[in-house]
Amino acid sequence: MTPKTFEAHCLRLPAATKVVQWEGTSVFKVGGKMFALGGGFAASSGGYMFKVSDMAYGMLIEHGLARPAPYLARAKWVQLVGNNALRDAELIGYLAQAHALIVAKLTRKSRKALGLE
Repeated sequence: MTPKTFEAHCLRLPAATKVVQWEGTSVFKVGGKMFALGGGFAASSGGYMFKVSDMAYGMLIEHGLARPAPYLARAKWVQLVGNNALRDAELIGYLAQAHALIVAKLTRKSRKALGLE
């Protein structure tokens, strides 16, 4: 998936925003909390990074598609071994899951303010 397509899919998710931080890295957030990273720092050290479930974390790493994301592994983030490690449809699914995992951790008040409830 190209960086432009990655960004477009991240920003299509409800209440998603983008800021540029850390050496030009595109940081995608919902409710002020990160759910995916692309370009900049993420690109210089490999592929896209995003939050995953415990099961997906183990599976992606075990199959050699991803590695623990630098600085974020303890929070169950992965970094793809390359931007094309997953088919586009699979990556889109993981991005939606990353977004949902972060939304679930937001307070009810935050979710309501963002129109997510």
